[in-house]
Amino acid sequence: MNSRDRLLAVLHGEMPDCVPACPDISNMIPARLTGKPFWDIYVYQDPPLWQAYIEAARYFDLDAGFELYDFGDLFGDETPHERRIVARREDGSFVTREYFPLTGEWSKYVEVHTAAMPPAAMIKPESIGLPAVPGDWEAITGVRGWPRGMDLWKHIKHELGDQGVLGMPSGMSTLIVCDPDDIRAYYAHPEKFQQRGEEMIRRAEQRMEIIAGLEEKPDFLYCGSSGSLVWQSPKMFRALALPVLKRVTEMACDLGIPTHVHSCGPERLLVQMAVEETCLTVIDPLEIRPMGDCDLRELKRLYGNRIVLKGNLHTTDVMLLGSVEQVVRASRKCIDDAASGGGFILSTGDQTPRDTPLENIFALVETARTYGRY
Repeated sequence: MNSRDRLLAVLHGEMPDCVPACPDISNMIPARLTGKPFWDIYVYQDPPLWQAYIEAARYFDLDAGFELYDFGDLFGDETPHERRIVARREDGSFVTREYFPLTGEWSKYVEVHTAAMPPAAMIKPESIGLPAVPGDWEAITGVRGWPRGMDLWKHIKHELGDQGVLGMPSGMSTLIVCDPDDIRAYYAHPEKFQQRGEEMIRRAEQRMEIIAGLEEKPDFLYCGSSGSLVWQSPKMFRALALPVLKRVTEMACDLGIPTHVHSCGPERLLVQMAVEETCLTVIDPLEIRPMGDCDLRELKRLYGNRIVLKGNLHTTDVMLLGSVEQVVRASRKCIDDAASGGGFILSTGDQTPRDTPLENIFALVETARTYGRY
């Protein structure tokens, strides 16, 4: 099997030739391998992150695609916006902010772009000494042109080829963002967040109508987001986001399209709710303590015949700081804990750090290909 066939087999409840190897290298590793300042990738699209990711996936020969998710305004339902530079620093780094021309408003957050790290996002301008409303700004020039929306999705699918699978976004599993103001607003006016959830369902239904009419369907749908049980308590999640997840996975199931949730942080309760109350197909990254609360062997025993588990090598202790031998050992343990009978994808417990030794990533993939055979 090639990587695409292997992942499709798992997503559709079939037995692959070996355990798929899909470490989360969504951002830092691909950008590092280009040898360029990270702002070239994230701002100037030279190369764009999706291209850097595909090249990295081929370099490591991993089973790819779950980390390809930014296609621009894929369904034509996003508010038009443009990103502008609002500050520059002596070390070459700069700050950008989104502007919405239809309303004349600025985003409440900025992004800080540096040469050696992905953008620092969700930052309030006042916290770094910038005004609440920019007085000066400059247009971003020199951005390489690429297709957008559905044309970009088709282009990426062609470029990815047999190296993996490609999804599309549907609904979200987080309706409260990582901002204390959002939490305070929820307790002050919970009805507004209930309306946000209802609007998310309506948007998901509209998107599903578009997807149902496509000649070339996605291999799966993204229907989750990071920190579902970090900024939302289980009670909040059940009230706000679970109805979205239930509706999205139900509609996707009717179309025969698998669904995927990525939600770093505590996730054990999320797995239970997903299995018992939704039609979700695959969930990751199943982080262990202290960042998460998942025991892979336990989750396999309880739910492994009803959901695909994807995880969960520790990204710092094992991938970043561990030796090749430790990576092999930890990979074998994950395979022993969760691979029996299929329904498992070997991955990392969230994103692989930038300075991870490349031989450790090769070791993860090689262990899946050899030790992970059924």
